[in-house]
Amino acid sequence: MTDETAPDVGELFDLIDRIETSVRDAKPIPLSGSVRVEREEFLDLMAQLRAALPEELRAARWMVREREAFIARTNEKAKAIVERARKQAEEMVAESTILAEAVEEANALVRRAEGDARRIRLEAEDTAERDLEQLEVLFTNLIKQVRAARAEFHQARPAPPPVPE
Repeated sequence: MTDETAPDVGELFDLIDRIETSVRDAKPIPLSGSVRVEREEFLDLMAQLRAALPEELRAARWMVREREAFIARTNEKAKAIVERARKQAEEMVAESTILAEAVEEANALVRRAEGDARRIRLEAEDTAERDLEQLEVLFTNLIKQVRAARAEFHQARPAPPPVPE
């Protein structure tokens, strides 16, 4: 996903503003604190908002899945390297003149593979953590805006008319 296709926070706030305006300008239902909203307009605005948000969510979910798949592939590669190293070590053990060298090389391969696997796993986790942190900040800001808008909406609500006795 590129920055050109990602909705910016301003676009998301514009959609929220349009939804608020739609609700604020809606016709009141007599003898009720409720309003009547144009269904198609409201659903269209909600669809636009939904279409704008999931890109970030899908990217984060995809990133977590990719990280897990990457870790699994890395672990499989590490196991294959370890297995190759073990087989190579067994073959080398058969030759008594190079026994010590074979064991040392196999251990080095195993350590290197484990170190590489750990480094790759940590880098993947760091990347996912950074992206999830950015999403958290984005959603925190969105929630603050929605709460502020709701508070403003509720303050602007007129008192219901008195009920005749």
